[in-house]
Parts: sequence; C-alpha cells; structure tokens
Amino acid sequence: MDFIIVTGLSGAGKTRVINSMEDIGYYCIDNMPTALIPKFADLCMQSGSSGLSRVALVTDVRGGEMFYRLFRELDDLRAQGGEYKILFLEANDDILVRRFHETRRKHPLMDSADGSLQEAISRERELLKPIRARADYILDTSQTTSAQLKERITQLFLADMPSGLAIHCMSFGFKYGAPTEADTVFDVRCLPNPYYNDALRHQTGLDEPVREFVMDNVETQGFVVRLLDMMDYMLPLYTSEGKSQFVVAVGCTGGKHRSVVLTELLYKHFIDQGYRVSVHHRDLTKR
Repeated sequence: MDFIIVTGLSGAGKTRVINSMEDIGYYCIDNMPTALIPKFADLCMQSGSSGLSRVALVTDVRGGEMFYRLFRELDDLRAQGGEYKILFLEANDDILVRRFHETRRKHPLMDSADGSLQEAISRERELLKPIRARADYILDTSQTTSAQLKERITQLFLADMPSGLAIHCMSFGFKYGAPTEADTVFDVRCLPNPYYNDALRHQTGLDEPVREFVMDNVETQGFVVRLLDMMDYMLPLYTSEGKSQFVVAVGCTGGKHRSVVLTELLYKHFIDQGYRVSVHHRDLTKR
C-alpha cells in the first residue's frame, strides 16, 4: 500500500497538494483525526485491490490535542505492518501572513495566540518541528505557483514512475534567500559572472551564449568535475539509506546565470544516471 501522510504549516498549500494527488489516482481525505489513522490504514490493507491501495490523507493542528498524538498513532500503524511516508509543507512567515489575509481565513491557533496571526504561525512552526524532522519529503511553497506545485507532486508520486530516489534540482539567487527545503546547497558565486558582460547580462543560463561563457572557464570545469564526483558518490548512499527525495540547490547572486547553467548540467547528468529528476529555476524571472 502507498500511504502518504500530508501535514505541515497552515496556509502552506495542503489543500492544493491533496487535490493534485487525487488527480493522479490517490484516494484522499482531508483533516483526518490522528486516532483514526491506524484504523483507516488497516481498512485499506484489508481492501486489497479494491481501490484503496494508494492513499493520501491530511492531518494537522486543526485536530487540536489529538494531533499531538500523531507519532504514537504512526508507531501503532507501523507495528501492525503498515508503512507510510510523510510529506511536510512549509512557507515563509510573510507568505503565510499574506495568504491568510488574501483568503480571510482564520489560523487554527489564532485564539491561543491572543488573536495575533504572526504569533499563531510562530507557535505552529515550533510545534511542528519534530514532525518536520521525521518527514520523508519537505516542500517549501513560498515561491511556488499552483502549476509548479502540481508538477512536483506528480513527479514524486505518479503511479507509473519507478521506485527509488527522486531528485529535485533547483537554481536560486542568494539575494532572494536560500531554499529551506534543500538537502544540499552549492554556492557558485565564486565562478566568473556573465552579468558583467554587457552582451550576456539580459540573457539567462538557458541561453547558449551564457552557458558557453560559464562552461568555458577553467574554474567552472574544475568545479564540475568535483561536483559530479561528489554527487555520484553521495546519491547511492542516500538510496541505500532509504531516502525518498533529495533536493540539490545551486545558488549564484541573482539566480539567472551561473546557477541555472550548473543546475541544468546536474539535471541532465542525473537523467543519464537513470534517476527520477525534476528541475526548477526559482528566481529566473525575477528582476
């Protein structure tokens, strides 16, 4: 049975995720009380091939005191032979505040935070730290559109994809902040910068002239040899450990030139190695 627990911060996009998972064939339930998780999983396992072999359910702080017994219920689930994966969603505080203002919805912890939305978000983030630490997948939706989020969910969970480690390659600009969901971050600001070439400044790392500029440098060539060697060594270790997702982020100053070139290189290299891979250039369109 493919059993996914979706949880995370309020406003981080759990509803969008569960809708996307339903679109790719999961039986989905929102706001499941934690006490019912082992019982429902047992029902799914007994159903065999009757349609409950791929399940995703959302559980979060809306469940009140029951939610804080999540680990106990998951331990019971595993004791009865049920396996599961945890998908954890998060976003930056300012993004969450904006989303709550736009939807005019009330944060579940607002009353206990004396009506302060910022305090409610802070308390929830602290409460969820142990769950985040045990998550198999962590997605930061701060700068992710609905279409991009659906693409990520499809890449991770689509039924006809082979099992094993799923890799997500991301480029970004340090000036906009490093991605919190990355397992490994490489800083390529030490490499020659096309930005200072007037002919290349307004192009991106997806354009061939920029790619040639970056890759023709001795510094980049030496970096690439060591980068690929490190990745080829690390990924089998993560696979043998049972890791489900690996997020590798490459950052330069603005996220438009060097990081994009190196991220595309990693993306193509991982495909050649037979991994499931997706790619996202987070800051490519920012001014």
